[in-house]
Amino acid sequence: MIAVGAMFIYRAVSVRRAETPVLPAPAVDPKPAAVTTDTAVLAGGCFWGVSEVFKHVKGVSAVVSGYAGGTVNAPTYGIVSSGMTGHAESVQIAYDPSKVSYGTLLKVFFEVAHDPTTLNRQGPDHGTQYRSAIFYRSPEQQKVAESYVAQLTAAHAFKDPIVTQIAPLPAFYRAEDYHQDYFTKNRYTPYIVINDAPKVAALEKTMPELWQPH
Repeated sequence: MIAVGAMFIYRAVSVRRAETPVLPAPAVDPKPAAVTTDTAVLAGGCFWGVSEVFKHVKGVSAVVSGYAGGTVNAPTYGIVSSGMTGHAESVQIAYDPSKVSYGTLLKVFFEVAHDPTTLNRQGPDHGTQYRSAIFYRSPEQQKVAESYVAQLTAAHAFKDPIVTQIAPLPAFYRAEDYHQDYFTKNRYTPYIVINDAPKVAALEKTMPELWQPH
């Protein structure tokens, strides 16, 4: 069973690596002054894998899985999964701007964390709760996000159009405890092996300068 599982993981990772695009760094990516900690909120499908990717990025100190972009206060996984609240499964990333920029986080987001060209869908998951979205917290974050999407579009970085939503962050709600560190606690389950492990492996291979153990 171990040998079969190992081969299965290797094949899944190999497929993902072959599909990973190599993207340019953001042309617009100013560093904020006198800020030691900032946060970014991104949505790229199921938060289990997206959160694990960013936990391995140097300069990131914490990643929380949760919900953003909806109309209901204090949403739960059950109601978000219905697709009726407008929330997206999201991650809140705490990072040190002196070690990793907001633009670099967006590069990781677009290059390895998810597919920004599939509308309301990531892998086997579909619905608006799995949409691609950047929830900006400031005019500076909005400028970097919009500029980078325009840059990638002009460069034809992807075969299909980018469908990532760029919207202000009204609120971020922490998901239930069992969703936190889900990848680590369930790394050998089929869903994680097929859909999420390849993303983490792609980060380590394509962006080794950003990789940190977790």
